Amino acid sequence: MPVARRRINVQEGAAALAAWRQAAGSPSDAPLPRTVLATAVRYSLEEVTARAPGNSVEVRVPPFGVTQCVEGPRHTRGTPPNVIECDAATWLGMVTGQMAWAEAVAAGKVAASGQRADLSALLPL
Repeated sequence: MPVARRRINVQEGAAALAAWRQAAGSPSDAPLPRTVLATAVRYSLEEVTARAPGNSVEVRVPPFGVTQCVEGPRHTRGTPPNVIECDAATWLGMVTGQMAWAEAVAAGKVAASGQRADLSALLPL
């Protein structure tokens, strides 16, 4: 299986994720810059793909990014059979362990469809 191509520098991505984690735990109302949020999401999507390479599940975090991961049947046209979609805060919460996969799904914060659309074994990173 080919190695996932990274677009986000690992150190920059880890720093953006750490900044998001710090901002999420801070009582301050200062919003995180959009570029930092985008970098944290894109880096974490790349990390999921690096840890579970494949093309059977599509993970969407609009408007910041999308990736395909997890070994299995590859789709080539149209909407993939296994799709996971959520907002950036939910995604980063699951990535950092501040929110459990099951909790996010039960709360309706994650739309997951398909037999392979379960990332509980991969999260938190």
